[in-house]
Amino acid sequence: MNQNIADLRKSYEQDELDEAQSEPDPLAQFEHWLAQALKAELPEPNAMTLATVGAEGRPSTRVVLIKGLDARGIVWYTNYESRKGIELAAHPFAALQFHWVELERVVRIEGRVEKTSAEDSDAYFHSRPLDSRLGAWASPQSRVIPSRTVLVTGAAKAAARFLGQPPRPPHWGGFRLIPERWEFWQGRRSRLHDRLRYTQQPEGGWLRERLAP
Repeated sequence: MNQNIADLRKSYEQDELDEAQSEPDPLAQFEHWLAQALKAELPEPNAMTLATVGAEGRPSTRVVLIKGLDARGIVWYTNYESRKGIELAAHPFAALQFHWVELERVVRIEGRVEKTSAEDSDAYFHSRPLDSRLGAWASPQSRVIPSRTVLVTGAAKAAARFLGQPPRPPHWGGFRLIPERWEFWQGRRSRLHDRLRYTQQPEGGWLRERLAP
């Protein structure tokens, strides 16, 4: 390497985040920041890192795409028999992270996870492009396969079997994370970043607190 990675640094100077600027409800704050990320035309602003925990207590992460957001929580779709699906079935808690590099922002969300309804999963599945719907049948996600031929052959078989109208596979559907804790991070100069944490209260509502960077 021509450059020592320990010497890589960036000064964050685009924006600030204080209590007066932020929304009292974290969902409203997230929607505000997401709208700004969309307006800025960032590459894949809907991409989020999903962290789960396996049977041995070891964490694992992967990038998924947010597909729904409302007062009930944050939704994504996947193969229930994948590694993340199996881990969530055993330990239904997870963490999500959005990193909007160009805006110097990070959002972290933690909470309990549940499956979406079959009706919601059906509706989203049938909104997907045909190739994606066939791929859901073709890919034994997270399993070892001998070659890419397995995927191509599986998609062709699914196309022939369903005549271009594949139903939702029983092993595929949505998950919803029900937030219990949010954190909004805005980069600032001198590494004195702004961090606001929202914690759900037993009596309802959210406690908003500033954290040291």
